[in-house]
Amino acid sequence: MARMELTKKGHACVRLTKDGRTLVIDPGAFSEEDAAAGADAVLITHEHPDHFDEGRLRAALDGSPGAGIWAPSGVAEKLTAAFPGRVHTVGQGDAFSAAGFEVEAHGELHAVIHPDLPRVQNVGFVVDGALFHPGDALTVPGRPVSVLMLPLHAPWSKFSEVLDYVREVAPDRAYAVHDGLLSEAGLAVYGRNLGPQGPGTGPTTYARLTPGDSVAV
Repeated sequence: MARMELTKKGHACVRLTKDGRTLVIDPGAFSEEDAAAGADAVLITHEHPDHFDEGRLRAALDGSPGAGIWAPSGVAEKLTAAFPGRVHTVGQGDAFSAAGFEVEAHGELHAVIHPDLPRVQNVGFVVDGALFHPGDALTVPGRPVSVLMLPLHAPWSKFSEVLDYVREVAPDRAYAVHDGLLSEAGLAVYGRNLGPQGPGTGPTTYARLTPGDSVAV
C-alpha cells in the first residue's frame, strides 16, 4: 500500500495525501481556513465546532463536486439534504473506502466533559491500517497502528490519562492534535512530560507538528 503524507492543519485537523488524492479529518473552527479545500474525502469524528465547521465544510464541498463526507449522524443530518449521495453516516465497526483510502470506524461516544453536559457521538478513524485519529475520546482501536494522532489537551482530559493512553495503544509514533487551547508554555510542559525528561511514552516516539508541517506515514 502506498505511503501517505500527513500534514497538520491546526488543532484537531490533519490532511492525508496519497497517489494524488487527499483525505481530511476534522476541519473545524480552530483549523486553518483552507483545511478542507480541495479534499477528495472528509472524515468528521463528531459535531463540536472545533472539529466540524459547517460553513467551511459546505464551501469545500461546493468547490469539490466529487468529494464525499463520512461522519456520525449528528453531523451527517446537517448536510445530507444539501449534498445528496455525498454524505455517509458511519459508526462503530464500519469499514469503507474513501477516495482510495481504506477506513475503519472505532468508538461511539465523546469523552465525558462533565455529567451535566450531554455526550455526543464520536467516531475515531483508522486510515489504511496505519494511522488512528480518535477524535475527542481515548478510544483504543483494538488493532495495532503505527501512528496515533494524540488528543493532547482538552476540557475532558488530564495528563495521566493522555500518557496512559499512548502506552496502551503503543504506536510507533504519536503526533499531537487537539492542542489549540495551549500556549507555548503549555506545549513545552506537555512536550517535556511526554519526552525523556518526563515519565515518557515507552517505545513510542512523541512529536508535535506545527500547522503546515508534514511527515510521511
